[in-house]
Amino acid sequence: MAASLTGEKVRRTVLSVFFALLSLLWIFPIVLVILNSFKINTFVKTNTFSIPAGEMWAGFSNFVKGMTFGNYPYLKSVGYSFLITIVSTAVILLCTSMSAWYISRIDSLVCRIVYYLCVFSMVVPFQMVMFTLSKTADTLKFNTPFTIPVVYLGFGAGLAIFMFSGFMKTIPLEMEEAAVIDGCGPIRTYFQVVLPVLKPTLISVAILEIMWVWNDYLLPYLVLDRTKYMTIPIHIQYLKGSYGVVDLGATMAMVLMGIIPVIIFYLCCQKYIIKGVAAGAVKG
Repeated sequence: MAASLTGEKVRRTVLSVFFALLSLLWIFPIVLVILNSFKINTFVKTNTFSIPAGEMWAGFSNFVKGMTFGNYPYLKSVGYSFLITIVSTAVILLCTSMSAWYISRIDSLVCRIVYYLCVFSMVVPFQMVMFTLSKTADTLKFNTPFTIPVVYLGFGAGLAIFMFSGFMKTIPLEMEEAAVIDGCGPIRTYFQVVLPVLKPTLISVAILEIMWVWNDYLLPYLVLDRTKYMTIPIHIQYLKGSYGVVDLGATMAMVLMGIIPVIIFYLCCQKYIIKGVAAGAVKG
């Protein structure tokens, strides 16, 4: 018995050390961005892995240059990124959770077809539809930060409905029946009974969608009118001079400023991810 417990402890220790070392592979790129954001541009290319010190140290000049480069204000890009991310995530959470509730409660052929179409949409590469999407968005006037959330809803619905539908199957139907007996209609039942129970999966889906929309470059680049609207990833892409020369120091500084908000948000909410994913993975 003692030998078995000792072996289990050793196994857990070895796995903990292994995964701790493995996590360094994901942390290293972030450390590299931090180091190079404080270097003079020349040394970013020649001393990429060195700690910025002495003549390599650029201070905060890279941050100032990145924020003042070109004619488009950086704070404006930040504002549009926040607007698109918050509105898109809110629209995705509301529409997909209500859709998943209906799909999981109404056992019909149409609902099953809609569910499997949403799941199938997760395996369709964005590159297959991006040119058609760009043309359609221009035609329907979805090329502004106020309308692009509709496009994000189309691409984010698959994963969200899949997770919400799995979790809905764990909610006792008796709770909703009791609400109906008390006089609640579908809207009140959803907002007062179903939505509070959905909190773990709701937070988990919100985290995944926020990280996706905030960091997304290709969809806003194709859809938005870039003469009027830029998100942070698009703003960073335009940090180049004539003949395609890029100031890597300023670019790294802007990348760092772009990833800091989502890293802080992720660290604050990471405990909900596993809980929400596990809850939404219930087999019906």
